[in-house]
Amino acid sequence: MKKQYFGTDGIRGEVGKFPIVPEFMTRLGYAAGNVLSRAAKPGERCQILIGKDTRVSGYLLEASLEAGFAAAGVDVMLCGPIPTPGVAYLTRALRLSAGLVISASHNPYQDNGIKFFSADGDKFSDDFELAIEKELEDPIGCVSSKDLGKAYRLDDAAGRYIEFCKSTAPGSLNLKGLKIVVDCANGAAYHTAPHVFHELGAEVISIGVHPDGRNINDGCGATALDALIAKVQEVKADIGIALDGDADRLQMVDATGRLFNGDELLYVLAKDRVDRVLNIGGVVGTLMTNFAVENAIKALGISFERANVGDRYVLELLKKNGWDVGGEGSGHLLCLDRHSTGDGTIAALQILAVMSQSKKTLAQLLDAVTLFPQVLLNVKFKPGYEWKLDEKLTKKIAQVESELKGVGRVLIRSSGTEPLLRVMVETQDGEVSMSAAKSIADLIPTA
Repeated sequence: MKKQYFGTDGIRGEVGKFPIVPEFMTRLGYAAGNVLSRAAKPGERCQILIGKDTRVSGYLLEASLEAGFAAAGVDVMLCGPIPTPGVAYLTRALRLSAGLVISASHNPYQDNGIKFFSADGDKFSDDFELAIEKELEDPIGCVSSKDLGKAYRLDDAAGRYIEFCKSTAPGSLNLKGLKIVVDCANGAAYHTAPHVFHELGAEVISIGVHPDGRNINDGCGATALDALIAKVQEVKADIGIALDGDADRLQMVDATGRLFNGDELLYVLAKDRVDRVLNIGGVVGTLMTNFAVENAIKALGISFERANVGDRYVLELLKKNGWDVGGEGSGHLLCLDRHSTGDGTIAALQILAVMSQSKKTLAQLLDAVTLFPQVLLNVKFKPGYEWKLDEKLTKKIAQVESELKGVGRVLIRSSGTEPLLRVMVETQDGEVSMSAAKSIADLIPTA
């Protein structure tokens, strides 16, 4: 059965357009509540935690979901704005039935979305999401008055999460003497991340910490790094940390203004564990992970595997292999020996710990890695075109792959939302990458 509403990262869309409307959210809460109740032990009352980022629409969607869960007889615990990984942690720590986040991550404020976490702090399985969608086919109902769900406010959610983040850092970590700029994207981490780094000793200069409901990710955060780079250089900081709207992504900047993306930070995390002789097994990246990072990780003597794009798929492959470290260039970094999901604040602490213990800058930690130039061309193709059946195109792709074997790679992906073919080529030579990508793209019949 194919999912109708849930994508790779929950349900997401523009507020006011179906399904991000109050009526659907009430039905979603009721449907999810029924699925959770059926899975509960006899006599057990279900409780779900609802957190959100700072979008103005969060109030609307929160109230609608709360009504749906109450109608299904599920108690709701509301914790207000908090990072997505904070909901995952609190759901597990408080032994709740599930957690739910109202967020559209790095998207502009006009969008919003829903994602669920299981009692273990993992993202819910496809089976659970399919069960909810099946339940959505039935009309909404309501339990009797004596069985209605209640709503509670968890007032110390931010403080609990801050302490958890600090607990994941080595006990010896002391950031005293370090000047850090933290960009919270006017998002969910505005009242958590700065405190984490400050309480571990750093001098913290915070930007993107004045949310107004409409400025989330607006010219700030992990998807708009100019503000962070400028501030780091203005105040002569040692390091800059950028999170996205729900704080599960991380990008970092050094004192010179050089950006370090998720691929590079993934290598730092992997090498640190190898240097400490931990049984790391291997590392999971994605189809988009830079080829130079794959080569560098393999040179450490450990395995490297690629998952589909999306932290959900990275997590699935990590669990399958029994590994702890994975991530993608966008900044989703998973350290399963520290948390059950990707967490930008915790990943930053891990990187800072490596820098502190090694007495090296990020640039020095990455002196063995030079990212390959990556060329990505988006080609809009004619309706009905099946590129895998195009013999001329597939022959060209095979030819380019043969020419680049060992020194580069080719990736062809169809967009899941529009008639686009994404042609990506990366080698050590940017001109070669561009030429090869164009030679493939030119064979695609355009609309």
